[in-house]
Amino acid sequence: MTAELTIAVIGAGGKMGMRISDNLQRTEHAVFYSENSPAGQERVRDAGREVTDTEKAVADADVVVLAVPDIALGPVSAEVVPQVKPGAIVLTLDPAAAYANLLAKRDDVEFAVAHPCHPSVFLERTTPEEYADTFGGIAAAQDVVAAMESGSAAAARTAEAVIRSMYAPVLDVHWVTVKQLAYLEPTLVETVACMIGSLLTEALKETVETVGVPEPAARAMLLGHTQVALANTLKGDNPFSDACLIAMDYGRETIIKDDWKKIFSDDQLDTVIARMLHLDEIKH
Repeated sequence: MTAELTIAVIGAGGKMGMRISDNLQRTEHAVFYSENSPAGQERVRDAGREVTDTEKAVADADVVVLAVPDIALGPVSAEVVPQVKPGAIVLTLDPAAAYANLLAKRDDVEFAVAHPCHPSVFLERTTPEEYADTFGGIAAAQDVVAAMESGSAAAARTAEAVIRSMYAPVLDVHWVTVKQLAYLEPTLVETVACMIGSLLTEALKETVETVGVPEPAARAMLLGHTQVALANTLKGDNPFSDACLIAMDYGRETIIKDDWKKIFSDDQLDTVIARMLHLDEIKH
């Protein structure tokens, strides 16, 4: 167990800032909450937390969590990093800015990234609260993927302790490189998985509005078969029928580009992250 820490949350009134602050507030750590926007400050206070100026919040912090949007991490880190104490850990929640080298750096400060996996579709849930928690960080357990490419083993343990607290309940923390984490998000889960989720919604709309199938029937068929499709392909629960395999081949021929796997190349990773961060290019 890691001893009690001093933690600063920058952007504590934002969506993720509020989520992780809710969990950190339940720990024995000393936590300071910084938020610039008036609306965000009101949310922090409404949650029963005190708003602290950034300079004071980070002065003695062992871990500084930058819970701000990716596109703001450059200027925010440029303001915050010079103020943190030597040996502190600066923790961001997404890999894009770290991969794009947008974060302000200091040789005597450690940097880590940690992104939640969200509760698995195959997670065994037993309570209504666990079923309702699809995002994670409330009742349903989730894994976290983290990266910390420099620093001591002790610093990694400290970072993991905070990661487990702010994303709780956590099953496991998987350590990878920043580049590998960038290939997980956005490439694997946003470029592919989230896009497919959006495509499923469009297909449901077409089935209802264009074909005329009653919405409850179409939704019931889609949701049930989505679970079967994931279980059969990702877990190997059951084989698809021969007729289904033919239909799957037709779908792949009709919908998927032959060169789609190019998204797993470095130049394409640079392209999507540059677009996400509104950059002309990624400078390595």
